[in-house]
Amino acid sequence: MIMQQWLASGVEQGWLPEIFQYPFVTYALIAAVMVGPLLGALGTLVVVKRLAFFSEAVGHGALTGVAVGILLGEPATQPIAALFGFCLSFALILHWVKSRTQVPYDALVGVFLAFAIALGAALLLYVAKMVNVHILENVLFGSILTVTPNDLILLGLISLVSWVMIWRYGNQALMSALQPELARVQGAGGRRARVTLLDYGFVLLIALITVAAVKIIGAVLVGALLLIPATTARLISHNLRGFFIRTLIISTGSCVAGVVLPMAFEIPIPSGAAIVLLASSLFLVVVLLRQLGWLQTQANG
Repeated sequence: MIMQQWLASGVEQGWLPEIFQYPFVTYALIAAVMVGPLLGALGTLVVVKRLAFFSEAVGHGALTGVAVGILLGEPATQPIAALFGFCLSFALILHWVKSRTQVPYDALVGVFLAFAIALGAALLLYVAKMVNVHILENVLFGSILTVTPNDLILLGLISLVSWVMIWRYGNQALMSALQPELARVQGAGGRRARVTLLDYGFVLLIALITVAAVKIIGAVLVGALLLIPATTARLISHNLRGFFIRTLIISTGSCVAGVVLPMAFEIPIPSGAAIVLLASSLFLVVVLLRQLGWLQTQANG
């Protein structure tokens, strides 16, 4: 692979640590480069649609998905079917209940989130007796050591589907979030926005990308990386285009740096924790600079 050859060359020339000559490092970097832009692109919609709490709930729902997968006999390092099935069902049911109840949305999400965490904790405590606890830690908090070529193939397929959906329906989804009534009016004229269908498609994307990002970021922290880069980018952007581009840059940069830096400096922390800590640190720096008046305020909208 080209990236592996480039990394090996860097090791030989002495400007990269020896660990970068190993294939698993290449796999991790490829995964970070693929999943970073995906989380960034979806994160813009998460922030604009004010669904940060929702994405966090789906991410924590992965706890139960992992446990169910192990109980059903899936490999502890790859409970993909159960993880995707539970996250998708969890998100769709939550969104369906939202449209049919008068309960405030944040309260409703809080109920589902508490249920997911409690059920996941109970099941994980049980399955911990069946598998090595370190395997569960890798799934929950991410680990570069567990990324395989098969994971990259799955991630590539999910990335393809996700980017097609974002390219085809991203503008309509953004319009429906910012101007729902205008979207419905334009839909009646022929270019249908189909607000409800777009909302369910958005739910599907969150579930897909949650599964895709588990190996690098971990099931527990996926929701955080959907939110933090987009929130940071919104603070320093003056239009939607800049908001989208900056979110992609921050998300991708955090993923790559969170994979590379712990290995380069031999810091024993999970890749998911490193990624989220870097993204959070950048957010705090931006907030501080804004308070000091060194950055202009964000644009309205």
